[in-house]
Amino acid sequence: MRALVCEKIGTFETDDMTEALRLRDWPMPEPGAGQVRIAVQAAGVNFPDTLMVEGRYHVKAEPPFIPGSEVAGVINAVGPDVQGWQVGDRVCAMTVQGAFAEQVVVDAANLVALPDTVDFATGSALLMTYGTAIHALHQRARLMPGERMLVLGAGGGVSLAAVALGAAMGAQVVAAASSAEKRELARQQGAQTLIDNTPDAIRGAGPYDVIFDPVGGDLSEIAFRAIAPEGRHLVIGFASGTIPAIPLNLPLLKSAAIMGVFWGAFTKRALEMHRANMADVLAMLASGAMPPPPLQVFALSEGPAILRRLAAREIAGKVALEI
Repeated sequence: MRALVCEKIGTFETDDMTEALRLRDWPMPEPGAGQVRIAVQAAGVNFPDTLMVEGRYHVKAEPPFIPGSEVAGVINAVGPDVQGWQVGDRVCAMTVQGAFAEQVVVDAANLVALPDTVDFATGSALLMTYGTAIHALHQRARLMPGERMLVLGAGGGVSLAAVALGAAMGAQVVAAASSAEKRELARQQGAQTLIDNTPDAIRGAGPYDVIFDPVGGDLSEIAFRAIAPEGRHLVIGFASGTIPAIPLNLPLLKSAAIMGVFWGAFTKRALEMHRANMADVLAMLASGAMPPPPLQVFALSEGPAILRRLAAREIAGKVALEI
């Protein structure tokens, strides 16, 4: 089979990654016990994929390996001890790695059924971003209709998912993004208030009942200082590259909470709740209660260039590779 293979660890900012990432033949994987093989139709591209290729992700992989953590396709082989799934089922799944290939083997526990109403490219773009966002808003923040929610980094995939879900849940969504293009995408996803991601703009649009923060860095403390009493600051990640050090007297003075959101661990300990979350996402998309994700689709051969652009934060919205 053909796959996009990471031959060596490198850095997109300083290295020529054309030799590090190559489209080449790779052995066909076979499912073991509790696993299925998927004929991949599309693979979502996420910021953690760039970190894994650069050796900076918390899950390490030794080259050569196939990057890519999110797929949609059709089951074409089923291993022993698999129940509830069969050849021909349309599915999407998280893979950790291996998604940028024509075939991938995944644990059956990681599968989510993909209805006929959702195309494969869209299906490959839902699990990590919308799965993270709905878990953050449902189980962690318990977002209520009418609450005011600030979404930082509102041009990225997970933040735009939070904008769309928050608006569908009845929140007043404030989207902070660095460019007019990104703010327009947030508006299309349902944000009512659009602001630049500057300290003055963030302070001026508060107070916030919920803060959705995948950015980290200096903006985290600035945003938290604008939180409302009983507010919830959701720690999604640190795309800025800097983990903030918010003084612990601030949660005390604000009577507010800083809440971690580790979606990957949640899917392991609460699999059925995760599947129910994704069923809610798919139902909202099918009913029109939420717009589809802003999605750009490219060929697998363009993967190295797309990963470089994603690492440089040159892409707004979500990206998928057609296999």
